[in-house]
Amino acid sequence: MTLFEHGQPIRTYRIALGRGGLRQKLQAGDNKVPEGMYRIAGRNPKSTFHRALRISYPLPEQEIQARQRGFAAGGDIMIHGIRNGLGWIGSMQRRFDWTKGCIAVDDAEIEEIWRVVPDGTPIEIRP
Repeated sequence: MTLFEHGQPIRTYRIALGRGGLRQKLQAGDNKVPEGMYRIAGRNPKSTFHRALRISYPLPEQEIQARQRGFAAGGDIMIHGIRNGLGWIGSMQRRFDWTKGCIAVDDAEIEEIWRVVPDGTPIEIRP
């Protein structure tokens, strides 16, 4: 994951992703990370994971497409740290994709991201 400022990369992080594989998220429960253009829609300092920045998924058109397929689009997609109480895992959390559709970094990294990325920041998630 790379943070940009004025179009220039300023910091890169190694991440863990959803355990559902690399294909596009289509519905709730598929454990995939959504791809596309989103925004940081809010933050949860009391998450079950060390800090969490909410991603604005699903977009209205994704909600409609999922409904047309007979499913809920899902939601509650975050960029977050490690599950509370397991911070000692640190960078080992990146050895495999373990989230349920989120983007995970270690606790020190989410602290840094939390400080420098304001709500409303555009984000692009791509394979």
